[in-house]
Amino acid sequence: MVLAIIALWLQDVIVPYSMPFWGLFDNQLDLDVYRAGAQTVLDGGKLYDVKLLGQMDYTYAPISIPFFIPFALMSFGAARIVWSAGILVALYLVIMLSFRVLGRRPTWQLRVIALSLVAIVMLLEPVRTTIWYGQINVFLMLLVLADLTRDDDSRVRGLGTGLAAGIKMTPLIFGLYLVIVGRWRAVAGLVAGFAATVAIGFLIMPKAALKFWTARISDSNRVGSPQSVGNQSLRGWLANLADTDTPSTTIWLVTALVALGIGMYAAYLAHHRGNELLALTMVGMTGCAVSPMSWGHHWVWFVPLTVIGVDLLLRVGLSVPRRLLVGAGLVAMLLAAFSWRTHYDHAIWFVLRSVPDGYMIGLFFKTGVDSLRWFTIFPYGWLFAVSAVATIVAYRPVRVAETAI
Repeated sequence: MVLAIIALWLQDVIVPYSMPFWGLFDNQLDLDVYRAGAQTVLDGGKLYDVKLLGQMDYTYAPISIPFFIPFALMSFGAARIVWSAGILVALYLVIMLSFRVLGRRPTWQLRVIALSLVAIVMLLEPVRTTIWYGQINVFLMLLVLADLTRDDDSRVRGLGTGLAAGIKMTPLIFGLYLVIVGRWRAVAGLVAGFAATVAIGFLIMPKAALKFWTARISDSNRVGSPQSVGNQSLRGWLANLADTDTPSTTIWLVTALVALGIGMYAAYLAHHRGNELLALTMVGMTGCAVSPMSWGHHWVWFVPLTVIGVDLLLRVGLSVPRRLLVGAGLVAMLLAAFSWRTHYDHAIWFVLRSVPDGYMIGLFFKTGVDSLRWFTIFPYGWLFAVSAVATIVAYRPVRVAETAI
C-alpha cells in the first residue's frame, strides 16, 4: 500500500493531475471520437465517410457502435468520469484474474496487493495513455483473459475473444494460438463470436458494414502514419529507423514473421508448462509487435506481465539467484515502459488543437542519445523480444539422454 501511495504521488510529479489538458484524467480524445461516431450513426450520417471532431476517422467495426451509444447520450463530462472509472475497475479485475489463473486465492491481502498494483501500473505509459486518451485497450484485454482462462470444458470459450476481435481486429491473433495448442472448441467459439459480430454489424448498419469490411479494413494508414513517434510495432520501428513513411514491406514482413514465430513458440511452451497467463500475455504482445500500427497504449499486456513477475517474487520456494533475476527483469520492464515525461516549453499543435506547451509521455520521445536510438524508439518491441526469449529458455524442452544398454 505504501508503494501505491508513492505511485499516486509520482503520477502527480510526472504531470500534475490538475494540469489542464495534460492531466491524467483530462483530454479523453479517443472517448470523444467514440461518442462522435455513435452520434453520427444516431443522426443518420455515414460513419466511415465523415471526419469526426473535424479531423478523426472512425477505425472500429460497426459492432462497436452499440457499446458507445450510451456514452454519446451522456454529457462529455459524465462520459469521461464513467469511462475512466471503468478503466480502473477493469485494471483491478485483470490483476485479480491474473492472480487467480496463477493459482492464488482471492484473500483480502491479495485484494490489497491488487489495488496497489492498479496504482503502480498506472505509471506505465501504455496504461497512463489509455486512461488519458480514454482508450478501449484494457477492456478488450479483460474480455480476452476472462474468456480464454475459462475451464477447458466451457462451451462458450472463445466467444468473448471473437467479440473483442469483432470490435478491433488485433485479438484475431489468439485464434492462431488456439489452433497451435489444439483448443478446437475455443477456435470454433472464436470464429462463431467473430462471425456474429460481422453479421450483426451488417444487420444494424448494412452500408457502413460493407464499406468497413471492403474498403476500410485494409487501410492501416487510417490509424496513423508508420513513422509516427510512439508507433511501437516492427513496421513503426523500421519506419523511424530509416526516417521514412514507406519502410520496406519485404523487410517488415520478414521481421514480423520471425517475431510471430518466436512469440508463438514462447506461448506454446508456456501453455504446455501450465503457465496459461504467460502464454496469453505473449500472444497479446506478439500481436502488438507484428501489427502494422501499434500505439504505445496498445501494449497494456505489460499489466499481466507485471503480475507474473510479482507472483514469482511472492513465491516462497524461489531461490535467491532466481528471485534477483526476476526482480531485475521486473524493474527493467517497469523502467522501459515508464511514463517518462518530455516537456516542450513552447506552443505545439497536438492532434486537433494548439496548446501553449506539451507534455509528451513515453521513452520513445527521449531522442537525445543517438547511440541508443535503436532502443528508445522501440522499447516495447525489445521488451517483447526479451520476454519471449526468456520464456523459451525457461520452458525449453529438456532432452533426456539415452542410456546405453
